[in-house]
Amino acid sequence: MKDSTREALSYFELYRKMLCVKKEITPQPIIFGDDPQQYLLYYEPENITSDKVIVWVHGGGWNAGSPKLFDFVGQCAAKNGYRFFSLGYRLSPKNKYPCQIEDVCKGYCAAVDFMMIKKMNHTKIVISGPSAGAHLSALLCYSQKVQKEFNVDLSHVIGFIGVGGPYCFSEKDSLSVRLLLNQLFAKGYDRTQGEPCALMTKSDIPMLLIQSKHDGLISYSCAEEFYKKAIRLGNSCELYSVTDKRDTHSWYTAGMFLETRETNRGLDKFFSWIENI
Repeated sequence: MKDSTREALSYFELYRKMLCVKKEITPQPIIFGDDPQQYLLYYEPENITSDKVIVWVHGGGWNAGSPKLFDFVGQCAAKNGYRFFSLGYRLSPKNKYPCQIEDVCKGYCAAVDFMMIKKMNHTKIVISGPSAGAHLSALLCYSQKVQKEFNVDLSHVIGFIGVGGPYCFSEKDSLSVRLLLNQLFAKGYDRTQGEPCALMTKSDIPMLLIQSKHDGLISYSCAEEFYKKAIRLGNSCELYSVTDKRDTHSWYTAGMFLETRETNRGLDKFFSWIENI
C-alpha cells in the first residue's frame, strides 16, 4: 500500500483517539490580536518537573487547525511536567503569507511577555511545531530576516524541534503540498521569502528534525536538505528517522501526542531531546 494511501486511511482512527482524550488541564487563553485566530493557550502542569517551557505552533496545512483542536498536545506536555504554550495564527487561503509568520512572531512575544508578568522562568524556551507549524517555527528560529522584520528576540530560546516540516519547496513536493502552497502564497509572490531552507542563517539554536521515510505527504529529502544546509552553516542539527509502526504524516506529527513515551519512540525522542539540551 502506498504511503499516501496509508496517510489518508489513518484520519478516522486519529480523530477517534483525539475525541477520547481526557482534558485534565484547563488552559488559559492569551489574546494577541483582533482576529479570533490570534491567540495562545497556556497549559500549567499540576506537577512541574522541568524548568524548560515549550512554545508549540500547530499544523494543519496552513489552512486548518487551531490551539483548541490540538488540545491533546497541551494535555500531553502538561502530563509530562512541561509548561506549554499552543500558538494560533491566521489561516489561508483567506489570509496570505506573510500573515502566518507575523502572527507566530507576535504570539511568541506574547508568550514571553506572559511569562515575565507571571514571573516564570523564561530563559529556557523550546520552540516546536509539526507540519505547517514546523515550517513557521523554523522561519522564526533560523531566519534573521524574519526576526529583524518582526522585532523578535530569541535570546531565551535553547532549542527547536521540527516534526514533519516542509522546509524546502521543490518539484518533489506532493500534489497535496503544492495545492496547499498555492493557497498560502499570493500569485506571483517570491516563495523563497517564505522558505526556511532558503532563509536559514547561522544560529546558536540547536535543532532536532523528526521525519519519517514513509510520511505520505512530505518527502524525507525535505528534512535532509534542511539538515545539510544547517550543517554547512555550522548550526547544531540532528535528523531523527521515525521508526514507530504508525509512521505516516498525521500520526507522527500529531498522533504521537496521543500515546505515551513508553509506547511511542518518536514521543520519547521529543521529550528526551528537550531534557538533554
